[in-house]
Amino acid sequence: MREIEGGVTATPGIKAAGVPCGIKEDSKSDLALIHSVIPCRAVGLFTTNKVKSASIKVSMKHLADGQAQAVIINSGNANAVTGKRGLEDAQEIAGLVALQLRIKTEDVLVASTGRIGIPLPIGKIAKGLKEIVGRLSEDGGHEAARAILTTDTFPKVAAVEVDLDGRPVVVGGMAKGAGMISPNMQAPLVTRSTGQATMLAFITTDCAIDEGLLRRALVWAVDRSFNAITVDGAQSTNDMVLILANGLAENQKIFQKDSNYQKFSEALAQVTTRLAKLIVKDGEGATKFVEVEVRGALNAQGAKLVAFSIANSNLVKAMLYGGDPNWGRIMAAIGSSGAQVEEARIEIYLGDLKLASGGCGMEFSPAKAASILREDEIKILVDLNLGREGMRVWTCDLTPEYVKLNA
Repeated sequence: MREIEGGVTATPGIKAAGVPCGIKEDSKSDLALIHSVIPCRAVGLFTTNKVKSASIKVSMKHLADGQAQAVIINSGNANAVTGKRGLEDAQEIAGLVALQLRIKTEDVLVASTGRIGIPLPIGKIAKGLKEIVGRLSEDGGHEAARAILTTDTFPKVAAVEVDLDGRPVVVGGMAKGAGMISPNMQAPLVTRSTGQATMLAFITTDCAIDEGLLRRALVWAVDRSFNAITVDGAQSTNDMVLILANGLAENQKIFQKDSNYQKFSEALAQVTTRLAKLIVKDGEGATKFVEVEVRGALNAQGAKLVAFSIANSNLVKAMLYGGDPNWGRIMAAIGSSGAQVEEARIEIYLGDLKLASGGCGMEFSPAKAASILREDEIKILVDLNLGREGMRVWTCDLTPEYVKLNA
């Protein structure tokens, strides 16, 4: 496996573009389009927030047959809590894209991000669609990635190439997100258990793969990446991950969980993990990238509860910003997580520096702790010493800039 350039358009047969159409007042790009030269196997994972944007509802409907050929994304307006008009607008946009590309309306997926509760400016978008179709390019991945940004400070793209029985297979992607980030996305056909930012990710691949296995691979990759990040613990109405697989690699089609499926899944996870980490590093106002690892939990759910309790704790996040090794805040987050823990067994580390053992604090070098906390990337490790399950979550610190951006 090797990293390559291009984002979504690293995948053969995929074109993309981004243009300004006037949704944003600053004349920045705010409309992106991804188009495959042939219909694709398509799978989507969506927010579990019970309040979903109209764009998500239309995309879920269009994905019922497991096929898509284009994705249209607008930024600057979430098209959420917009009632019947929002649904009609999303459907109209899909129809306009289909007309321009000469494909079926049902093969167009729609995504939106931005302010909640404001109707889409359909006239501006319709005008932008005429321009964006003419700009579609095999080199347009970065242009599209810029057009989907809201409070982000940089585009987020990734791509890898992996060999499957002598055939090069590409997985490329782009994402956006900086605030209102705590995704918990699920497939609409799989049952498991007012903002201005959203987590969106769009993945393309030329792998030939069964739809069911594509779904399984995406769920596996997302659970280990996008579903393992949090900036502020806030779940958006618009979170989604879409993957389009056009099969142009002409590899032997993957119909079972064999070695090729495993290689593809790992390539997909590498792309989603890279994008997920970039989202956290671009967290609104963030100055530090933080990994929280929990070990020794009795079960996977317990490990997840503890990891997210620490990662979402405002006191822990403020402590990290201030450079204060106040491990008691971490202990409090562990105890309030709802997971089964035993205070006398808990160990806490900051990097390789042990702060607490047996549920009690230890003597440690304040200078070394301060040095660790000055780093741009910090690791918190907690060992519950109860079992064998673990969880890794990525988060960031909490800064005054976050409050300013969201005031």
